[in-house]
Amino acid sequence: MEIPKFHETFIPILKVLENGETLQAREMYQKVIDNFYFKLTKEQLEQKTKSGDRLVINRIAWGKSYLKKGGYIEFPKRGFVKITEKGKSHNSNNLTLKQVESSDNFLEFYTEEDPKENSVPTKISNASPQDLIDEGFNSIDVQVKDELLEKLKTIDPFYFERVILKLLQKMGYGDFIETSKTGDGGIDGIINEDKLGLDKIYIQAKRYGENKVREKDIRNFIGAMSGDTQKGVFVTTSTFDKGAIKKANDAHHTIILIDGSKLVDLMHQYNVGVQIKMTYEVKELDNDFFDSE
Repeated sequence: MEIPKFHETFIPILKVLENGETLQAREMYQKVIDNFYFKLTKEQLEQKTKSGDRLVINRIAWGKSYLKKGGYIEFPKRGFVKITEKGKSHNSNNLTLKQVESSDNFLEFYTEEDPKENSVPTKISNASPQDLIDEGFNSIDVQVKDELLEKLKTIDPFYFERVILKLLQKMGYGDFIETSKTGDGGIDGIINEDKLGLDKIYIQAKRYGENKVREKDIRNFIGAMSGDTQKGVFVTTSTFDKGAIKKANDAHHTIILIDGSKLVDLMHQYNVGVQIKMTYEVKELDNDFFDSE
């Protein structure tokens, strides 16, 4: 028996979850192995990826990720997995990668991730090794950002405010001040625009699940800004509705809106809440070395 490709784990994952039970991800991985891949040898089960993960677990984890994007399973809370109605209704013993990637849920996920780019992974015909590397890194980045956004939606709201302030500081702004958690009038923090504190920026951070930020939220934020600043940043893990966007654009103040997708892009770029797991070296022929002979 060979170690399964990640798309070959789709049906085993759905079978393990078909009774509707919510399982911890690690428990689900083990059940898939115990029920479907028990014929793998000990050496196969212990085989590692270059980053040190168990290969079979890595494949199942990627299968889980794609099924989630395709709408076949959901993550009801951090670290747990559950089948959806769509997953239950799939009665076939076969589910291809093409079927998952072409589902409406999968396309919507990548549309929200970056509407300016068509980032849906596709088979690259006659792909060069560099093409495959780039495609692989892109898929990993999307997965990490997805997990990061899910994490942000579950952390303590007060800690979420600190995350935003830390991000802005990592981006090169000056010292920040956290405001009182009661009676702050909609201001969660104040950050210096420069290292000397010559200008201030007011911060509002809303950790929402699915609710959108509305026009009233922006209006209250503008009203809470004192006369010593004309600049504000409103950050949310969700999105802004049309009224909120219009209110921010029409305001006499300069209001920057950062939604969940933009937020995880920035955190990923400035290494806030993520860490480098592995560095790969790609080498090429040094022609200068031979030309010097």
